[in-house]
Amino acid sequence: MITAEGIELRAGSRILLENATFRVAPGDRVGLVGRNGAGKTTLTKVLAGDGIPAAGRVVTSGEVGYLPQDPRTGDLDVLARDRILSARGLDAIARDLRTAETNMASEDDAVREKAMKRYTRLDAEFTAAGGYASESEASSIASSLALDERILTQPLRTLSGGQRRRIELARILFSGAQTLLLDEPTNHLDADSIHWLRDYLKAYKGGLIVISHDVELLDAVVTKVFHLDANRAELDQYNVGWKAYLQAREQDEKRRKRERQNAEKKAGALMAQADKMRAKASKATAAQNMAKRAERLLGSLEGERQQDKVAKLRFPKPSPCGKTPLMAEGLSRSYGSLEIFTDVDLAIDRGSKVVVLGLNGAGKTTLLRMLAGVDAPDTGRIIAGHGLKIGYYAQEHENLDVERSVLDNMKSAAPDLGETEVRKVLGSFLFSGDDVEKPAGVLSGGEKTRLSLALLVVSAANVLLLDEPTNNLDPASREEILGALRGYEGAVVLVSHDDGAVEALEPERILLLPDGVEDLWGPDYADLISLT
Repeated sequence: MITAEGIELRAGSRILLENATFRVAPGDRVGLVGRNGAGKTTLTKVLAGDGIPAAGRVVTSGEVGYLPQDPRTGDLDVLARDRILSARGLDAIARDLRTAETNMASEDDAVREKAMKRYTRLDAEFTAAGGYASESEASSIASSLALDERILTQPLRTLSGGQRRRIELARILFSGAQTLLLDEPTNHLDADSIHWLRDYLKAYKGGLIVISHDVELLDAVVTKVFHLDANRAELDQYNVGWKAYLQAREQDEKRRKRERQNAEKKAGALMAQADKMRAKASKATAAQNMAKRAERLLGSLEGERQQDKVAKLRFPKPSPCGKTPLMAEGLSRSYGSLEIFTDVDLAIDRGSKVVVLGLNGAGKTTLLRMLAGVDAPDTGRIIAGHGLKIGYYAQEHENLDVERSVLDNMKSAAPDLGETEVRKVLGSFLFSGDDVEKPAGVLSGGEKTRLSLALLVVSAANVLLLDEPTNNLDPASREEILGALRGYEGAVVLVSHDDGAVEALEPERILLLPDGVEDLWGPDYADLISLT
């Protein structure tokens, strides 16, 4: 259970949330909503104990499982299965059991005998701790999140960003925590995994706070909604499900508008009468009282909610380039003995639109990193054509320097722009005032997305490499991205689970990984988008 009292959150001098008090009890399934940058991620960090509020306090009872937007693990050499088992402290015994099994096959009699004794003791300890049943449960959860046995036996460093995030989600669900805090849990999940997660969370008996832009997830799961209003720095609490919340918000807005219209009409009449009475000295006091009454009438009203601000996005006018600005020949990538893809050829013509499809772990992100020059292929080569200028959007935002400020990141991306122009661009992406001085590392997932997109806007790129560009975005911001995709004149190579993003791109071709097969885009491939 979580109890929050008088919580205040700040981002520099800006107040994100003021004097918020709420409680999350077992059985409460709360949808935490609000526009990008409103403070949702900051609030969940505070509730998880990863941050400190500017004022107020948080009291938790029982274990809290927290999935941040960008989970990081210290030791990337840990096996994926052991990372999940570590949620119940079973990873060390599991590793020791595997070592003992290996040593039991030794040709050295002393090593073999010692390993057999050690294995017997460890096996008893593992059984007493419920290890085998827990291992089966962990594998079942992992399988439901499209993490098969092959993935579970690999070190984390060999996995894609999406796979590592699913490992962290599996770990938290396996932990048995009494309260779950999940920040965009459906990112990097295919359609089947999302369906399974909805059912899992719908049946969850503990407390739950979920940040998600997946409307179907919110509709299926949440029983309460907390709306973080960025304009008023307040947390509005609705003890209803998602559809009822939307209806309540709509009715609330209509009520506010109606009350304001009536009050403005009455206040206008009072002010008009007061103006007439001011002409006579004998009625000056009465006129003044009427004017004050009109002011009180308006002042007592709740203001109409301001429309949430949305970043205005238009991708850059592409720089001139040759007919085929980017080519790849014979690309391959392996991790140890694990082959990701091999012998991939690709030619990106000026203005062409290509979608990369493949199951999670097929190497889609790896391919884009190679094309961007971030990673080198094991074999093959990247050929830059005449005038090539790449703009790379990385799904994990590793293109951002997390130690440097928002402003400094932009200056590095656009050294030829003056500071005034840079600030103007940042302002159009909702970074203004003290926000531009914040280190990129403290930004929420949505804010990092906006900053990464701002870097693209000033890049003048003629080939955009976009890896899940709509993740972490509220619906209005997502629509801006889709509109920008529709109007962009340069070439695009897109990786996305978002049907709407692919539809907006209007691709001409697809590249299917890991086989490296190219084909013309057709309706049959549209069904694969949410499944890959």
